[in-house]
Amino acid sequence: MGDSGRGGDWRRHGVDAHALIDMISETHDSVDALHEMIRRRLVPAFPEFLQCRSSEELHRHPRYQELAEEIRAALETPQMGDFRRVEAPRKERYRFVAWNIERGTQLPGQLQALRNDAFLKDADVLLLVETDAGMARSGNVDVARRMAQELGMCYAFVPCYLSLVKGSGVERDTPGENDLGLHGNAILSRYPLRDVRAIALENGIDKIASREKRLGRQTTLAGVVDFPGQSMATASVHLCAQSSQQHRMEQMRSILDTMPDDMPVVLGGDWNTSTYNSSRAFHAICGFWLRVFMGVDYVIRNHYLYPDRLFERSLFRMLEERGYNYRDANLAGKHTVLYDMRDPRAAGSLAEWVPGWCFPFIHWSLRNHDGRCPLKLDWFAVRGVKPENPVVLQEKRDGSEVPLSDHDAVGIDVRG
Repeated sequence: MGDSGRGGDWRRHGVDAHALIDMISETHDSVDALHEMIRRRLVPAFPEFLQCRSSEELHRHPRYQELAEEIRAALETPQMGDFRRVEAPRKERYRFVAWNIERGTQLPGQLQALRNDAFLKDADVLLLVETDAGMARSGNVDVARRMAQELGMCYAFVPCYLSLVKGSGVERDTPGENDLGLHGNAILSRYPLRDVRAIALENGIDKIASREKRLGRQTTLAGVVDFPGQSMATASVHLCAQSSQQHRMEQMRSILDTMPDDMPVVLGGDWNTSTYNSSRAFHAICGFWLRVFMGVDYVIRNHYLYPDRLFERSLFRMLEERGYNYRDANLAGKHTVLYDMRDPRAAGSLAEWVPGWCFPFIHWSLRNHDGRCPLKLDWFAVRGVKPENPVVLQEKRDGSEVPLSDHDAVGIDVRG
């Protein structure tokens, strides 16, 4: 990519972030232009940012202040492309799949499943969370764009974070370095996708104060899919894992407040309805012992698999009060994550913020469950359409020698 035209203005300081976004979007290939700006301007500053111990300290850093507009542009610019090769037909019902693809580290297997699985191959819209672009842990691939190219779909991707490190836990041992450090959420569609926008959500914790240092905040990607004769608003939703139940509800409220009133809506993704207040290790530890006293087996059967009954009830009540149907859009009581304490990835991520002395107690609590804990974290909610045939595709994880993700894909068919 050359520096001629408006792209050369990236090197000027003090450019308004929205003007910079417009400059990037008007270049011949906006995605490549944005990525080149990140490589040239932002990535060289990451070692300096790593020295900061909090977001407050980061925002006072002279280098951050110099690059603040470029950082905002990198995080606020939806990246889009259209690789459809044929015009998709009109149908009686359309299939949505929501999947936390765990960075896209198993991208070849995920693509094979999306092409060949009896349910997944007929997906019309994919709502993907935890999608990398230029992260060493996923081969420095632009995962959403590669998926769209391989599957012949249009796509949009919005970054949540610019990662200053390779990731968490065992991801730190990944060979090589991050090319871009982008991590976010995506929508892929066989039908035209328009009015794409980012919905920024408040962080549950200070990302710079954590071991996995990142710039940015969790961001929902929303847009409108134009099916033949009918348009539907949709959003790829990832609520913060390290947050309280109240915080997750408020994040969902922020999303609902932006949804259009004049068309059907399909929301899907990883809502992290763990039942825990995970904003601090202390709160999570207290919550763990409460559940031990309640009875681990009882809590698994009645709360981990039904978070809407008590611990996350406020979120689901709010959905229903706003006219959303989640009960018919999901399989009740069927887990979408099987948290395995023997898995180095799971244990390594937990060890990022939970003290090591807690682990023997966690193993003890799961002694009757082979060290594994089922959770229901992934959901759909719809408004203005009839949901049919909800599924949880557990065989893509539980039945695989190498799981395609730590989350199961969930799917529904919707009829207008």
